[in-house]
Amino acid sequence: MLLVLALATAVTCGHAAAAATLRWAAEADAASLDPYTRDEVTQLSLLGNVYEPLVRRAADLSLEPGLAVSWEQSAPTRWRFHLRPHVSWQDGTPFTAADVLFSLGRVQAPTSLLRSLAARITGATAIDAQTVELETAAPDPILPQEITTWYMMSKAWAEANGTAVPALLASGREDFATRHAMGTGPYHVALRDPDHRTVLERNPAWWDKPADLAETVERDVLTAPTTRMSALISGEVDIATDVPPQDADYIAHTSSLKLIAGPELRTIFLGMDQSRDELLKSDVKGRNPFRDQRVRQAVALAIDEDAIAAKVMRGLARPSWLLWGPGVVGYDAALDRRPAADPEQAHALLAAAGYPSGFGVTLDCPNDRYVMDEAICTAVASMLARVGIRVDVNAQPKARFFAEIGPPAFNTSFYLLGWSPPTYDALNVLFNLAGTRDGTRGAINDEGYSDPALDALLARIGTTADTAARDALIDDAARRLQAAYAYIPLHQQRLLWGARATLDVPQSADGFLQLRFVHDRR
Repeated sequence: MLLVLALATAVTCGHAAAAATLRWAAEADAASLDPYTRDEVTQLSLLGNVYEPLVRRAADLSLEPGLAVSWEQSAPTRWRFHLRPHVSWQDGTPFTAADVLFSLGRVQAPTSLLRSLAARITGATAIDAQTVELETAAPDPILPQEITTWYMMSKAWAEANGTAVPALLASGREDFATRHAMGTGPYHVALRDPDHRTVLERNPAWWDKPADLAETVERDVLTAPTTRMSALISGEVDIATDVPPQDADYIAHTSSLKLIAGPELRTIFLGMDQSRDELLKSDVKGRNPFRDQRVRQAVALAIDEDAIAAKVMRGLARPSWLLWGPGVVGYDAALDRRPAADPEQAHALLAAAGYPSGFGVTLDCPNDRYVMDEAICTAVASMLARVGIRVDVNAQPKARFFAEIGPPAFNTSFYLLGWSPPTYDALNVLFNLAGTRDGTRGAINDEGYSDPALDALLARIGTTADTAARDALIDDAARRLQAAYAYIPLHQQRLLWGARATLDVPQSADGFLQLRFVHDRR
């Protein structure tokens, strides 16, 4: 049962006093308290209130100083960061350049799922205790944008607790950092009950001090939408992320509440195993239908995304034909023109590829991660059935889903996934989703897509500083993916949050809830 706690009502220093306790309900939990174990918004959003990067995002997503007060390119392949003085870890020890060097080694470890954030960094040097220089293999003009979710970790704390290398969640292994955290940020973890509740308490020694930062934040995992919305409506919680589309109008027209809605950078898409000679989860033996471009095109043409956006998403989605949408650097509206659904042509393509009667396949899908995720998969299955592709929807909680489709096993043939580039740049999408898997590149390429020509384009995009030339290279990469039907983009969903009417809760398109920006006007 959710605990309802009183809110402070005193006013000090001209500011409304912070809530003694801010209660936050979410659909799903972070898989771990170790920020390097999953490159996913749910986890990084929560932990971004405990750990901090060198360069952070402001409420409008612009860059601003975090644990580094300034930075500059000291040479074409070197970035120098001047660390914030007098910053302490939550155990009272000082934050220094040694922690940055340790964090680099840890984030680049084979078991880290955030390796792509530092993939272009080849070395680091501590100039002194407050200055670090990062070396890149080639000029990297957007390095500061790339590291805003690379959170620093304490060398002494990690080594003392046997977690110098992150645990690989897919292996089922846990270590001390899985259930404990120790950062420099505005909150420290006071209680951790995985999949149920995480309690954060204000860090009194934080270097940055907003006037009305809540003393305690209780984050409860309420998976069922009805339970989550009931808790918001009754006043048991102050903020509920993941408002179902069907409840949006009610929240918006309830005087004690507010609906916070805006576009999200995340694109929802379908991936198809293209690496195996035979699909793991299919009735086709000895062949892999998804290796044939005609089959992938048939899947795309069988899906009526306009109907999904209108009916399943209730108009709260924007159909897309790119893996990145408006607001991401490199977006070109001219390339974002989705082909109309054409079941007849899809059926003809399947027949030409040798599957006149279609085939059966399992569609792996989360049921608690994206807006209407299971319903989207069910709709896709129905649409594919019209052209003879018989789909068995395997919907499961996100913790099991990510472990199933991701490394090291990639135990999937067909899946639904979403990706929001933390750099707000198309290169991040291309590098992670479409680059050939090599240990750093292709970290989220669960389908095993590989195109050497695309890999060469990625290398050029990463080192090109001229904006027009870089955009042209990104467009070339997008066209290659579209021509190959490498992935099937569906839509960008809208973020829907609900909150008590007297709370100001800035919502950014990356889906992160930064508690330092929450303002209580009571």
